[in-house]
Amino acid sequence: MADNARRLLALARERNCRVILPEDAVVAAKLAPKTATRTVSVDGVPDDMMILDIGPNTIARISAALDTARTLVWNGPVGAFETAPFDQGTVALAKKIAELTHAGKLLSVAGGGDTVAALAAAGLADELSYVSTAGGAFLEWLEGRELPGVAALAAAAETSPMGDAR
Repeated sequence: MADNARRLLALARERNCRVILPEDAVVAAKLAPKTATRTVSVDGVPDDMMILDIGPNTIARISAALDTARTLVWNGPVGAFETAPFDQGTVALAKKIAELTHAGKLLSVAGGGDTVAALAAAGLADELSYVSTAGGAFLEWLEGRELPGVAALAAAAETSPMGDAR
């Protein structure tokens, strides 16, 4: 998928869209609670380790970008949030997003089952502007695709003897 990634990055540059890639990561030999971890550069991940979360420098860079954002669409956690300590990146960003949303500085929209589960685990599921459990359908809706379920409901509303069902 490296060629696809390069094409997407080139397209983002052409459209003046900033893509923030991780510069550091939290790594471990296994995905387990209380396992030994290290924070390393993404270019220096040891062969016997797995990347399981973003590192503190990456959290800071994304947080700084959020400070200037007006709208956020979030689909997917940034680490293996189900297992501490690999939830730290996701929780830190969720807290930042909730803080900016409460301050009226950010319209925050999140979608997808893992995203909802991560927000719930952090106790922040009700702190964003809108949260959808739909993952793929959420992204398809953002693309402007017609969703079969929504189309069926719209058609039913049009033919309902009670008029508009909205």
